[in-house]
Amino acid sequence: MTVKKDLEKAIAAAESAQGTYKQFAASTDDQSAKQMFELMSKDMDRHIGQLKNRLGSTAENKLNNQLK
Repeated sequence: MTVKKDLEKAIAAAESAQGTYKQFAASTDDQSAKQMFELMSKDMDRHIGQLKNRLGSTAENKLNNQLK
């Protein structure tokens, strides 16, 4: 598996986890749990950003963009 495919899978997994955290935050009445899930969702924003930045800088991705 290429680094590009690994990064794409990691992004998809992180986005899925973020959606789950948002859903849990919205569905709980426990304010402490709500805060925890909201913070975890925000952390996933950072993770997703880092993964997307790395994806954009892969040698394979740069080569593919040059060929377009």
